[in-house]
Amino acid sequence: MEGKKSEGHEGNSPGFSPKGLGSEHSVHKTHGTEFHKHSESSEQHSSHVHHEHQDHHHESSIGKLKKMDAWKISAVVLAVLLLLSVFTSGFRFQKELSSQEASTKALEFINQNLLQGQATAQVKSISENSGLYAIKLDVMGQEYNSYVSKDGNLFFPQAVDMTDPSALADNQQQAQQAQQIPQDLVKSDKPTVELFVMSHCPFGTQAEKGILPAVEALGDKIDFDIKFVYYAMHGKTEVDEQTRQVCIMDEQADRYKTYLACFLEDGDSERCLKANNVDMAKLDSCIKKIDEQYGITAAYDDTASWLSGRFPLFNVHKAENQKYSVGGSPTLIINGQEANSGRSPAEYLAAICGAFNQEPEECQETLSASQFSSGFGYDTAVAGVAASCAP
Repeated sequence: MEGKKSEGHEGNSPGFSPKGLGSEHSVHKTHGTEFHKHSESSEQHSSHVHHEHQDHHHESSIGKLKKMDAWKISAVVLAVLLLLSVFTSGFRFQKELSSQEASTKALEFINQNLLQGQATAQVKSISENSGLYAIKLDVMGQEYNSYVSKDGNLFFPQAVDMTDPSALADNQQQAQQAQQIPQDLVKSDKPTVELFVMSHCPFGTQAEKGILPAVEALGDKIDFDIKFVYYAMHGKTEVDEQTRQVCIMDEQADRYKTYLACFLEDGDSERCLKANNVDMAKLDSCIKKIDEQYGITAAYDDTASWLSGRFPLFNVHKAENQKYSVGGSPTLIINGQEANSGRSPAEYLAAICGAFNQEPEECQETLSASQFSSGFGYDTAVAGVAASCAP
C-alpha cells in the first residue's frame, strides 16, 4: 500500500526495495517521508475541502442565476403570449376565407336557415368593408345589405355606420315611418282586421306569428281573417298550402288558428293536420270544390297567365286584393284601410287597438315587444325595417 503511495512521489523516496527493507537510514527517511506525506495529505485534504466549498458556493450562485434567468425568460414569454392572444383574439387562428368562399357560405346559411325554401337569395356583389365582407343580396327582387366575418363564422343581417350619425337617424326614421299608424285610421266598435300573406313568404309568416297573440288577446272584440295575395311566389307547394288553409278556414274554422300556429313552426302541414284532428275527408272534398270554383290548378298550368311570366295566380281572394290594391305579402288592412305596424305582438295589438271607437280592456294586455324571425320557427329577431315578398 505504502509503496503504491510512494509511486506518487518518485525522486523523493526510494520506496520498497525488491530485496527487503533496506538500512536504518532508509527506514528513517521513509518515516520522514510518511510524515511529510501525511502533512501533504492534510494540506491537500484541507485544500480539497476548501475547493469543494468554493465549488459548491459557485454552483449555488450559478443555480440562483439560472433560476433568475429562467424566471425572467418565463416572464418575457408570458408577455409575448399575452400580446399574441390579444391580436389573435385568444389564439383562434382561423383561416381567412376568400370573398367567394365567404359568399358561398353566407348564401348557404341564408337559404337553408333563414329563408328555409320559402325564397332564394342571390348574391349581387361582395366587397371588403371595415374588416368584414359586405354582401349585397337579392331576395325576390329586393336588395339587402348584409355582412359576414372573414373567417365565415359570423353573419350580420345589417350594420350601422358608427362614423356617420346621420345614417342611424335615417334608419330610425324609416323604422318609425314603417311602424307609424295613420292618424286618420277609420275607427269602429268592432274593427275588421285582414292580413294578406303568401303561405311560404318568410315575411308573411313573420307577420302571422306576430299578429296571432294580439288576435288571441282581443278575442271576439274584432273580426279577423287571414287572406292570400292574388299570386304565389313559392311554387306549387305554396299554391297547395293556401288552398288547404282556405278550406280549413271555411269548413273547420275552430281548428284553423291552432293549425296555423303549428304550421308556422316548421311548415310541416301533414304533421299539423294530424295534430289538430282536421277531418281529412271534409278537407279533400273542399279542396276539389274550390279548385274548380276558382280555377286554381288551371291557373297554375296556364303559365301564359302568370304574373310577370313568373308567378302563378291565386284567385280565391282576388276581389279583396283588387279592392285594397294589395301588392305583396304581408299587407295589413284594418277597417278597410291599409295600416302600417311593426311586427311584434305588442305593436300589432297597438295598431288594432287604435281602430276602436273605445278601446276595450284587452288593449291593456302586455304582449312581447320582440318580433319573430322571418320564415318558419319561433325564434326572435332584431327589429329592423319591415320587408315583404313582392315582384
